[in-house]
Amino acid sequence: MTTESQTEPGTGLQLPPGFLFGAATAAYQVEGAATADGRGPSIWDTFSHTPGRVLGGETGDVAIEHYQRYREDVALMSDLGLQAYRFSIAWPRVQPTGRGALNQAGVDFYSRLIDELLAAGIEPWPTLYHWDLPQPLEDAGGWPERDTAERFADYAGAISAVLGDRVRQWTTLNEPWCSAFLGYGSGVHAPGRQDPAAAVRAGHHLMLGHGLAAGLLRSGGHQVGVTINLYDVVPVSEREIDVDAARRIDGLQNRFFLDPVLLGSYPADVMADLASVTDFSHVQDGDLSVISTPLDMLGVNYYSRHVVTGEAGDGDDGHGGAAGSGASPWPGSEHVGFAKGDLPVTAMGWEIHAEGLTSVLERVSVEYPAVPLYVTENGAAFADVPDPDGLVRDPDRISYLDGHLRACQAAIDAGVPLRGYFCWSLFDNFEWSWGYSRRFGLVYVDYETQTRTPKSSAYWYGDLIRGRLAT
Repeated sequence: MTTESQTEPGTGLQLPPGFLFGAATAAYQVEGAATADGRGPSIWDTFSHTPGRVLGGETGDVAIEHYQRYREDVALMSDLGLQAYRFSIAWPRVQPTGRGALNQAGVDFYSRLIDELLAAGIEPWPTLYHWDLPQPLEDAGGWPERDTAERFADYAGAISAVLGDRVRQWTTLNEPWCSAFLGYGSGVHAPGRQDPAAAVRAGHHLMLGHGLAAGLLRSGGHQVGVTINLYDVVPVSEREIDVDAARRIDGLQNRFFLDPVLLGSYPADVMADLASVTDFSHVQDGDLSVISTPLDMLGVNYYSRHVVTGEAGDGDDGHGGAAGSGASPWPGSEHVGFAKGDLPVTAMGWEIHAEGLTSVLERVSVEYPAVPLYVTENGAAFADVPDPDGLVRDPDRISYLDGHLRACQAAIDAGVPLRGYFCWSLFDNFEWSWGYSRRFGLVYVDYETQTRTPKSSAYWYGDLIRGRLAT
């Protein structure tokens, strides 16, 4: 693997005082305890238990037992020097049917986790929705139905009322593009539906749910944000057909979410691209005003870029499922192809292109109203294997993180109001349709014994946080 940096990793990195360093996980990927203490089923429980949906038939039933081992895990975070921990609250753990009274046992788990984090000097950053919709709500129609947005707002208000005394920063949604277009378009994520019009409606109702929840949270005195996965989208050539392909994919991947949230409107060109799919009659008067409720921060998840062509390519846009490519997640633009470049790739097959992170951060800063930004996910999967002496050396991940943190520094130097960075992921875990076959963690997890072993990247990141690497 060719390294990203031309200097020793960490050398010369000078992120500003107060810059927040953290790491992230998601409930279904780490918690396990799928039926413990009154937790109800989510769409990912149903999906992963459906034959052929997840590589090897694996599920998140056990995951890495974070539900039982959270104290050990928080102690490990403290040892590594993390300043913040971004985790998600499992909606079906605290409200099993997606409506009605909260499940006290589920609430108590997150209360204990938050207390443990605060006692260790680590700031809790909960996300309200990281893809685990309660199955009863999906049975009633899921995110394509407007009522799900209302149910989400009720849940957000209820859980913030009991945990909000110890939480400064709330995030509503994680990557609504994936929830909508992989869940209801291509079907490679839960709930596994393939209906382009339903995917577009789901995207809108996810954002409506965000806006409704954000209004409730802000009225309660909380700070609130949303996390969107952004890509640097570039045409394979300057031919008109390729430039238009880049416009289309940028529209669906990036602007379909950024514009309503930050500008209060849908991009006209994207609506035109989707005219054969939907007439947007699901958008009601006042929706966009709700969706554009002011933010205290915008989270940016960045992993790679898209290089696109207007001619049919291999179709691999990096969003295919491990158990099958599924239908297209690009309604109205199914003809667009995705080109493979000559850059190094991760175990996911994603190009390593740190400069793209600088590009998307600068773009948001220049093209949209000012809002504090955080990189809420960034990381890479590699084929990590313990040495005979038990150490897990992962120099490629160190190189990846170093390159992307330098990209953050470049954005800050250009005037971007970037306030922090969360590595994905703190632990190896259940990687959605890839099961346990892909390792993103700073910490190696032996899935047989649940033993945690910090990789060399974890120690590097800890040293960086403590200022031991900067010169």
